[in-house]
Amino acid sequence: MVTLNPQPHVAPAAPHMVVCGDDGLVHRLAAELSGVYGERVTVVLPPAREARQRPAPALGRAAALFGRVTGVVGRAGAPDRNGTAAGGGLVRVLEAAEPGEEAFAEAGVAHATALALVYDDDETNVQAALLARRLNPRVRLVIRLYNRRLGEHLAKLLDQAAQVAAAVDGALVADTEAATTTVLSDADTAAPVLVTAAVSGHNKVIEAGGLMLRAAERSHAVAGRGRGRELCTLALLSAAPPGSAEVLDGDGPLLLPDDLRPPGAEGRAEVVLEAVPFALQPTPVRPTVRGLPLGSFFSRRLRWALGLLTAAVCALAVASWSVTSDDPTHAVYLSLLDLFAINDPAISEGHGRKVLQLLSGLTGLLLLPLLVAAALEGLGTFRSASALRRPRRGLSGHVVLLGLGKIGTRVLARLRELGIPVVCVERDPQARGVALARSLRVPTIIGDVTEEGVLDAAKVGQSGTLLALTSSDITNLEAVLYARAVNPEVRVVMRLYDDRFAKAVYRTLRASHPRAWTRSRSVSFLVAPAFAGAMIGRQILGAVPVERQVVLIAALEVEGRPELNGQPAGEAFVPGAWRALAVTTRRLEASGREETRLMEDLPARYVLGGQDRVIVAATRQGLADLLGRSPVPRPR
Repeated sequence: MVTLNPQPHVAPAAPHMVVCGDDGLVHRLAAELSGVYGERVTVVLPPAREARQRPAPALGRAAALFGRVTGVVGRAGAPDRNGTAAGGGLVRVLEAAEPGEEAFAEAGVAHATALALVYDDDETNVQAALLARRLNPRVRLVIRLYNRRLGEHLAKLLDQAAQVAAAVDGALVADTEAATTTVLSDADTAAPVLVTAAVSGHNKVIEAGGLMLRAAERSHAVAGRGRGRELCTLALLSAAPPGSAEVLDGDGPLLLPDDLRPPGAEGRAEVVLEAVPFALQPTPVRPTVRGLPLGSFFSRRLRWALGLLTAAVCALAVASWSVTSDDPTHAVYLSLLDLFAINDPAISEGHGRKVLQLLSGLTGLLLLPLLVAAALEGLGTFRSASALRRPRRGLSGHVVLLGLGKIGTRVLARLRELGIPVVCVERDPQARGVALARSLRVPTIIGDVTEEGVLDAAKVGQSGTLLALTSSDITNLEAVLYARAVNPEVRVVMRLYDDRFAKAVYRTLRASHPRAWTRSRSVSFLVAPAFAGAMIGRQILGAVPVERQVVLIAALEVEGRPELNGQPAGEAFVPGAWRALAVTTRRLEASGREETRLMEDLPARYVLGGQDRVIVAATRQGLADLLGRSPVPRPR
């Protein structure tokens, strides 16, 4: 969890933002707003005795286990300073048992520019959002909800309330556009990032207008050798002395440099932005069978036995026809009577007829147990039609998903949308994701991943990726260590609550398995940029940290921005401030559909117009210039 540095209780400064919550997301979000965007933030937390804390024994067990692993591999390294403090912005911390009128009044919600409600309970967030919209119709609301349908209806209701307030008070009309409501789910926000990292192997990926953008750090020697399509250089990193981790004054990173390197920039490492072709190559998945065909009713051995017995009955009927010279239909009828032992004995018949009757009786004795077995297997199929599937024999290259809670459920749905084979493991048979796995006919193992044989049943040794997303750090870590022992090359993405612990785990696993791909993150770390971007404005799509600074990826309407409107697309670039990356337009599509194209894919001399939307990479000051406002000065 990020540690906030509370300031003395003073009157909220304008403009300021308010964050209300009861778990790790509120800490990370406040750190993002103050440290990255330089905003003044007021944090409303429940009293310490009521706050939702991580169980100390679980984290202690995880730390103890990890300590033993670290002792074998070596020193994991000191924690990164970016995960230990909130940043340089002014953070004011208040304690309130619930987000009521008194707490909102003390936090200054009536004059805040944005309010984030990130309690873990949907009902608490809904009630607080209704109250906040009444107290301040102009505030930009960002609400954390897991229920998607409820979120859609709530956003429409609160936006309509803002419009009604604007119609009543003419002074608020200009602020109606800013008084937006954004409903986000940490599960929905984190799931695409986790799936992208687990399946494609890319890190620091931002989805913008249907494009997948990846920030990659490269040394000058390997520049231009990335796996994606390079768009631009986001920054030249600091010129630090060899072996030193400190940055010299005046030699900090150079953001959005010109194509011509400035003097003294030779040899610097750089951060480039790539357009990643999100083309997955999963193992082919067998189509889901909606009905219950014959092959699902009976086992293979039983089908073979029934087939052979049917062939024997047909052979007996043909033999009876040839021996008795009766009509073929009558011969088949007699054979069936002999088969079920309901025909008269052939005492006065010839020897051939007597032998056929005995053989038919013997065949009938064999048929009886087969019919009973077929009936039992058929009934068993009906009973197990709604049961969880087991991994099929020969499965390999699949994704093993541990945990079917809020995050795991969304990840499972995303994996199946992409057609990626997956095997789930969940301890609680009543977990919310078990029903989804059953409906999608996904193989699922019910059991504790720390118990012997559970991961083996999920075929983790033959898997390509392990997603450890349970709510227990010790469970995730233990599962990853076992998977690494069984399959050293497996790609690992694990969810850990504590940021410093997650970074230490990542460094140690990377040191012990340098060729294997490992990522360890907390959900709050993954989703905080999206929540912070929504509070700043819907146009912010993501942020790329560059040492102590940040490059923002934003989507802006060209209309009303003289820096963009009427400018050639190839010249939409101000060194050190902003650069246009792609354009979303309808003008080039005969069907009228929107499509996002990279700048270099546009026709020569394409001129930006009012109906275009541009995706830009910008510094904080550059984005403020495009938006027509100045950012809050960052405290020194």
